Amino acid sequence: MTSVAIVVHSGFGHTAVVADHIAKGANTVPGVTATIYRADDLASPDAGPWAALAAADAIILGSPTYMGSASATLKQFMDASSKVWSVQGWKNKIAAGFTNSASWSGDKLSTLTQLAVFAAQHGMIWTGTGMMPGYNTKDASPENVNRIGSFLGLMTQANADESAETAPPSSDRRTAEVFGARVAEVAVRWSQKALQAA
Repeated sequence: MTSVAIVVHSGFGHTAVVADHIAKGANTVPGVTATIYRADDLASPDAGPWAALAAADAIILGSPTYMGSASATLKQFMDASSKVWSVQGWKNKIAAGFTNSASWSGDKLSTLTQLAVFAAQHGMIWTGTGMMPGYNTKDASPENVNRIGSFLGLMTQANADESAETAPPSSDRRTAEVFGARVAEVAVRWSQKALQAA
């Protein structure tokens, strides 16, 4: 069984919805179990489901973009992982990231870059979206998958005045499911290669 851990902070519920759809997509891949963990529960290196992250084959990191950065809560988890970093406990795990903001840009790329650098410091293997842009031609539609056109990681957008019941929109939720399946497939492939090499 391949284990995918999704560590997420969600201030208003929108990013949590994205995490749910990523898990849904990952769980469609045979042999994969995806589990969501709240970054709030991992703020201390001495408490929380750290053992589950140690056992995971892939860790997907998710945060809203606040002021051009990951949220303070996710950053607290990242800082708390320094004990794991010091022994390279997550080295060679698959990593990926996602973020949501109210604006189409919202400087989300800086958050994904922050998450990718974090994964690199842990010696992890970063996985991008693997999707072509869905809304960059006159014949395309905002209903298409990957409407925002992100490659480094998953970007979603939720209007600030909409609840998590309706935002992000259905196209972003479908994109999250495709992204979750992609990361899960990469994790399966990577773990099979590791077993063959052992």
